[in-house]
Amino acid sequence: MSQKNESLILFLALLITGSLLGAGYFLFFVFPPKPLLNTNNPSGTLPPTSSPNIAVGSIETRISQGEKVLIASGNLALKQAGVAALASRQYQNAVEQFNAALQQNKNDPEALVYRNNAQILQNNQPFYTIAVSIPIGTSVNTAQEILRGVAQAQMEVNQGGGIAGKSLNVIIVNDDNSPEVAKEVAQKLVNNSEVLGVVGHFGSNTTEAAAPIYEAGKLVLISPTSTSTNISNAGDFIFRTVPSDRFAGSSLSRYLLNKLNLKKAVIFFNSANQYSNSLQTEFTTALSGDGGEVVSVFDIAKPNFNPVQALEQARQQGAEVIVLTPDSSTIEQALQVVRTNRKQLPLLGGDSLYRPETLKVGSDAVGMVIAIPWHILANPNSAFAQTANQLWGASVNWRTATAYDATKALVAAITKNPTRTGVQQALSAPDFTPQGATGVIRFLPSGDRNQPLQLVTIEPGNTSGLGYDFVPVP
Repeated sequence: MSQKNESLILFLALLITGSLLGAGYFLFFVFPPKPLLNTNNPSGTLPPTSSPNIAVGSIETRISQGEKVLIASGNLALKQAGVAALASRQYQNAVEQFNAALQQNKNDPEALVYRNNAQILQNNQPFYTIAVSIPIGTSVNTAQEILRGVAQAQMEVNQGGGIAGKSLNVIIVNDDNSPEVAKEVAQKLVNNSEVLGVVGHFGSNTTEAAAPIYEAGKLVLISPTSTSTNISNAGDFIFRTVPSDRFAGSSLSRYLLNKLNLKKAVIFFNSANQYSNSLQTEFTTALSGDGGEVVSVFDIAKPNFNPVQALEQARQQGAEVIVLTPDSSTIEQALQVVRTNRKQLPLLGGDSLYRPETLKVGSDAVGMVIAIPWHILANPNSAFAQTANQLWGASVNWRTATAYDATKALVAAITKNPTRTGVQQALSAPDFTPQGATGVIRFLPSGDRNQPLQLVTIEPGNTSGLGYDFVPVP
């Protein structure tokens, strides 16, 4: 090919590319996607953040009411089609696409939230808005567990006539369980006057970091999963539907002393994590107060941690029971202890161990007792459990139940007074007692949940599909 012909082809290619880019620019800026807005307040878009800690635009990529897919699971193509239809204001089509996605995978809570939100626009209904902040980027399974509770509560509220005739719109946020990202998220949500309450965050470190921003902005935060005692009395606008580690520490201590009839324990924890620290402290305090003793403590987050050496040292010091309080980042180290122990010493643990990875350990984990807020087999006939089984096609866990409770608490408070301060006042009232998945929702003056815990143990079984199941302790 001659140089002249090559030059002509290059020129034509550049001309065509430039035309396409120009057309795309025109279409995007002249016909931008419509945001999901409150028809009573068209200014209800999320305002820009001015914080320099995270790159410009990155917070927007973490937030969605249906304008983007955050969880790349389920039928991704159908969810993306729903998002595209929503952006084009084809609300009926958006509902149909999200429904199709749910037919392919009924266990996808993101698709359900977006379907619920799209129905609001399809029917041109007024609505109230809440947000849920979850760790999609770092723990997508946990994020979906929490989101299922929110989605189920939203669906029930909207199908039941809404809140005084107004529907419930849900904003989903991915905070990666990062304290720094959570601070940015908190400020973003505080700045959006449409948001009347927030369900989140997941980890105690993350919730504690963001709490002062919600408190200063007078926006209620209800965590369904953060249990550290440091969050108690974090502020008048900070609540949680999960009991604090004080309850878990006391329950595990009583089981050790009264059921196992033993007294001496060794604890494995992560000193850098608020939840792990809090639970080991509360357990130690409870055991000591009840006449027992913690003979040794090991930090499983240390690079040189060796489970074989640690267990041998603990036995030499008289340990009779192993207590595991890992956070989500040190689960594998804790499970190494379980495997190394080979059922020689009884095992007790915190709620972070309630996950499939623990069941996958197999026979070495049989008999381990874990303190959690709720278990479906302890309440199989409750309305929540029955609806959840039908909606999701599978049993749900405690994170779904406490997230459901957090959402129901916000709905009950919004019903009483649909303002930010009104929501806080309703939640704080002595007569605030709505019914949730785990029982009556009642908060202490500290914002903590006044609710007993459920002990579960690991037994051979087929429910999980892993050969072993968590079942309530008799």
